[in-house]
Amino acid sequence: MNLHEYQAKTVFGSFGIPIIEGRVATTPEEARAHAEAMGGMVVVKAQVHTGGRGKAGGVKLAKDAAEAEARARDILGLDIKGHIVETILIVPASDISKEYYLSITLDRGSKRPVIIASAEGGIDIEEVAAKTPEKIFRYHLDRPGSFKSYEARLVASKLESDPKIQLRMARIVEQLVNCFWATDASLVEINPLITNPEGQVIALDAKMSVDDNALYKHPHLVAFREDSDEHAKAAREMGLSYVPLEGNVGCIVNGAGLAMATMDLIKHFGGEPA
Repeated sequence: MNLHEYQAKTVFGSFGIPIIEGRVATTPEEARAHAEAMGGMVVVKAQVHTGGRGKAGGVKLAKDAAEAEARARDILGLDIKGHIVETILIVPASDISKEYYLSITLDRGSKRPVIIASAEGGIDIEEVAAKTPEKIFRYHLDRPGSFKSYEARLVASKLESDPKIQLRMARIVEQLVNCFWATDASLVEINPLITNPEGQVIALDAKMSVDDNALYKHPHLVAFREDSDEHAKAAREMGLSYVPLEGNVGCIVNGAGLAMATMDLIKHFGGEPA
């Protein structure tokens, strides 16, 4: 199950990770009211389960409440990689000194979780990996409870040379590891993790995916699930895994290998899997 940014931030905050509180809106008028309450510049952010929101026009800066309303009007209803924006997040604008990348995901090659860290934050990590792989640091995790403070400091040292900021980053690394294990996540990502002129380290964005098979242990996370997709809801009720695609030929399969082979055949003969 994928969480929206505002939902992932709620989870991160519960583990002590510094975040910037925002407010959710579903109409331009709500966005204006939230921006007025915050005062000053705000950022209007589309809440969809896909990356590349900024490039698609789903993240906009607004200097005041009136502009926030206009930006919200532009973003709501926007199609971002097949996802229609129905919800937006309004957050106070941040003064950024530097951006970093930090995530934990599953490394299927080693069959272990891996921390991925880079001093090149705020952009697509795949782009960094392709162009400058030496700027990405990977550190594998073993089991819950085994991660030590010195390991967190090692990861932080790959991001920042300032000792004070390193210590703050190390705490966030530890908190993110705790969050990953405690929620049965398959991905926790902060992009960007920022420092501001005051030396604070803050998770400016948040992304999170949780193993569907572990949701029975986390009713507070199940509450985040959206049932706007009727197909996905029906599949869950029948105990099936459903993957929405944009094609015109539906696939019913009983394993990942068969699924890939079936989609390859459909593509080969000019169709698009759905």
